Amino acid sequence: MSQTVIEVENLSKMYQLGKIGTGTVSRDLERFWLTKVRGKEDPFLKIGEANDRSSKGESDIVWSLRDINFKINQGEAVGIIGKNGAGKSTLLKLLSRVTAPTTGAIKVRGRIASLLEVGTGFHPELSGKENIYLNGAILGMRQKEITRKLDEIIDFSGVERYIDTPVKRYSSGMYVRLAFAVAAHLESEILIVDEVLAVGDAEFQKKCLGKMGDISKGQGRTVLFVSHNMTAVQSLCTHGLVIDKGSVIFDGTITDSITRYLELGNKAVSGNAMVSFGDEVFEVTGQVYNDQLHSKNAFRSGEDIVIDLQAIGTHEIDFKQYVFELKIVDPFGNIISVVSSYLSGFTIDKKDSSAIIRVKINALNLMKGQYNINLVVVNYNDTSKVFTAENFMAIEIIDALQMNIIRDINPRLHGHVALKSTWDVL
Repeated sequence: MSQTVIEVENLSKMYQLGKIGTGTVSRDLERFWLTKVRGKEDPFLKIGEANDRSSKGESDIVWSLRDINFKINQGEAVGIIGKNGAGKSTLLKLLSRVTAPTTGAIKVRGRIASLLEVGTGFHPELSGKENIYLNGAILGMRQKEITRKLDEIIDFSGVERYIDTPVKRYSSGMYVRLAFAVAAHLESEILIVDEVLAVGDAEFQKKCLGKMGDISKGQGRTVLFVSHNMTAVQSLCTHGLVIDKGSVIFDGTITDSITRYLELGNKAVSGNAMVSFGDEVFEVTGQVYNDQLHSKNAFRSGEDIVIDLQAIGTHEIDFKQYVFELKIVDPFGNIISVVSSYLSGFTIDKKDSSAIIRVKINALNLMKGQYNINLVVVNYNDTSKVFTAENFMAIEIIDALQMNIIRDINPRLHGHVALKSTWDVL
């Protein structure tokens, strides 16, 4: 039986919006005496609210995390997933002892190496090499131990040319490269990585995922990984924690965790987004139909679908200067296909305060499953001006190729495009 290396009991973290403190010096001293000296509960702690960014709260007390309980065993690769603002980064900061919990306890067996934010743990005036030794010393390693790993760290990071340069002159990508190399190669029992890897390029991200896999499977070290890239999470992790509004809502296998997380996403048949380009603001609503113009969001593979986009502004809009795109993405956020007014050679030649744009997709040959549609609007005259509404709408393919022939589709094995084919024996 694997040893438990992280045990979290009734963990909560509260933040106060606006003014900090009890309001008087005497109460601040009383709080310090009771909580820090005598170890009792904070007498000025308020009940507060869950951290729900989508609504305006009544209280100035926000619980970023509330009554979290879980255990992590040695050698596990655990994916911590959830929407923005769910409390993932706060949890990692608590585990890394960057901040203290409001209530609850964390029991950790072993040294922790953390990569939470770009530049965390680095002294800007020191060189890359000096920061390697500094981080190793913080972990309790001796100079000889760090020296033994030095060449391997520098080689993995790919910043050998600048290793004697103060890190304040590094780009964010170089920061992440060196920081991950240090965290991954120094001898810690637990590696914690936030979604900071997104700063690095695709090649380095792949390299990092491979290294984390080696750490977990080959070296028996524990990895905690936060990312919005579900493909990366599934490839690396075996276990998952799903956090929503400060609470753990699911604790199980990574496949089941991702499924639970995706259920939190937008499943809207119709879409709505407020497109803004400086002073030019207009609302776009969308509706999806079959080819008989019956509103629905469940289709058979190969069926024609129609999407109506209605754009309404407060004054006359020159629609000719805008490109509209609809990106069909899988539940992991990977783009399956794109339909674009520009790529189709279509110009919306109209000046008015509103317009209805109809898009017909012929024979949508997708495998059975759930898909989201992202709306993208680009200014034709300045392509740096891009508006994106993720999960603008959602559709479901209920059959693949033939009714009830393919019941369970695994996208990793079968892909997403349902190619029509005929088979024969000659």
